[in-house]
Amino acid sequence: MIERMKFLSITGPKGDLDRMIDTYLSRYEIHLENALSELKTVKDLRPYQETNPYKEELAKMAELQKLMEQPARGAAPKDRQAAPAKPAAAPGAPSVEDAVKLIAEMTQEVQALLDRQKDLEAKEASYQELLDKIKPFVGLEYDVAAILRFKYIRFRFGRIAKEYYDKFVNYVYDTIDTVFCKCQEDGDYVWGVYFVPEPLSEKVDAIYASMHFERTFLPDEYEGTPSQSTAKLTDAIAALQKEREGAQASVRTLFDTKREAFDAACRKLGTYAQNFDIRKLAACTKQEVNTFYILCGWMAHGDALRFRAEIADDANVFAVVEDDHSNLASRPPTKLHNLGLFRPFETFTQMYGLPAYNELDPTLLIALTYSALFGFMFGDLGQGFLLFAGGVLLYYRRKLNLAAIVSCCGISSMIFGLLFGSVFGFEDVLPALWMRPTLAMSQLPLLGKLNTVFIVAISLGMVITLFTMVLNIINSLKSRNMDKLLFDHNGFAGLVFYGALALTVFSFIAGLPHIAAAIAALLFGVPLAAIFLKEPLTAIVEKKAEKMPKEKAMFFVQNFFELFEVLLSYFSNTLSFVRVGAFAISHAAMMEVVFMLAGAESGHLNPLVVVLGNLFVCGMEGLIVGIQVLRLEYYELFSRFYQGTGRSFIPYSRKPMI
Repeated sequence: MIERMKFLSITGPKGDLDRMIDTYLSRYEIHLENALSELKTVKDLRPYQETNPYKEELAKMAELQKLMEQPARGAAPKDRQAAPAKPAAAPGAPSVEDAVKLIAEMTQEVQALLDRQKDLEAKEASYQELLDKIKPFVGLEYDVAAILRFKYIRFRFGRIAKEYYDKFVNYVYDTIDTVFCKCQEDGDYVWGVYFVPEPLSEKVDAIYASMHFERTFLPDEYEGTPSQSTAKLTDAIAALQKEREGAQASVRTLFDTKREAFDAACRKLGTYAQNFDIRKLAACTKQEVNTFYILCGWMAHGDALRFRAEIADDANVFAVVEDDHSNLASRPPTKLHNLGLFRPFETFTQMYGLPAYNELDPTLLIALTYSALFGFMFGDLGQGFLLFAGGVLLYYRRKLNLAAIVSCCGISSMIFGLLFGSVFGFEDVLPALWMRPTLAMSQLPLLGKLNTVFIVAISLGMVITLFTMVLNIINSLKSRNMDKLLFDHNGFAGLVFYGALALTVFSFIAGLPHIAAAIAALLFGVPLAAIFLKEPLTAIVEKKAEKMPKEKAMFFVQNFFELFEVLLSYFSNTLSFVRVGAFAISHAAMMEVVFMLAGAESGHLNPLVVVLGNLFVCGMEGLIVGIQVLRLEYYELFSRFYQGTGRSFIPYSRKPMI
């Protein structure tokens, strides 16, 4: 069902807005509207212009929350981490000033630690770069700083590909004045340094270049041999890493010790910021020397009564309740309120579209029909219990609405399983309280023998279709849409025609052909004529001047084909419910295949095949049936009476302010 809404205009002295929100409004759910848009007839109305003073603190708060949620880099697995520092005792609700102060202090402390981490990371990166450059030359047992200070001997650190190095050693090295000190080698390169007298450096450099020698330029920061420099740099990097991890630990410790105080500050600051953002939707008006605020919004009927009773003795708060919604610029929002058993099915309703305020809430209808049709199509006591148990377990662990729906469908499947006498596909264990889907047959006039399941499915579909037509009539009455109410194919004319058609079919099946013929003769023509002449009849009812369109020939041709389409849709929509019976039979057929694979023909069932087959059928067919029933709900039921054009009721405490 949809909760009744009341539109409230709340006013009081401008400086009293925060107190009113904290004292009264914060305890109620109200969907706020823009007061300037709603109260266009009020004179001297202007926006409530104030900048939120907590905007900067909110940004800092969000950044701190983001840092709190991030795991520490390089942290050990969860079961190996050290126990966090014991947090401080839970504080009481702080004042907004204390909340702002705490967030500012935490931001400053955390930023100092983060800056320290950044400096350490930059230093560590520079040391790592030095280490990467000197590591390939560890085999050189000579002071690097001394080499870098040579004046008359040129030196070149670098590497040469192994294929060229072998050629260089065998054919070139002995013919030139150079000394090559080999340091390290890997699968592709040989690393080293060569020395050459300064006068010969250009010639020798050219020869090395022809051998694809790649130079490495070393900075002046090294001390001692490459081995000594590598050891010093490795120790320095390890010390920096330890210091950086200490800074990270300090951040985590700060968060752990102040988490509860921080959470309390966030709640307080968030509340004040939200309250301040309400000013964007408020308006101000000046009377003599006093300025008053005005807030407008929708509140549930019960909440509105309690709110007015609570502020009755407060001289600074006044509220006016508007009962006539036609005078308002905005439409009432929709707040669904269903019993707990049916509430999960609101998910399906909202998937199609939230009902408008003056529409019927289809949640109860979809809860009953979806569960019933699912059970009819998937009637099995054992597999229904698996669906029920799995849905209950998943709902209590994850609180998923879909899981609750599955559990309801499981109960329905268990009921129909008893009616069909089916448990885990076995149909010889329990007696059928109603019928066996694969065996029940009925004799019909002209058609001969037909499976009873199909007859029941089509009959059920016709009854549901007639009921949705009644719902469409009610919705049309509420919205005062005379076209849809009287002459639409889902309105009164369609109800009379389709109801007569159903009575005709049932009378004929019951062996009463004369009554069937009388009903058809009396009730078929008039509703079809009303549907055909929908536009001029609507114009007559609404007392419009122009009754018939100017292009009368085109009108009759177009309406003839539209009427033909309506009749075709009645036929196809009715046949859509055949799938309900088809799935009831296919379930038994699939289980017969499982038993055949398990060796039923030999007289010895393989229990593993039976178990796996039941699980497969339960999962696959349960999914397919769920989709097919939802398709029936949306296309055959909802499309007849439901628009789904409502807007959601969003209390200001959860509404993002713009």
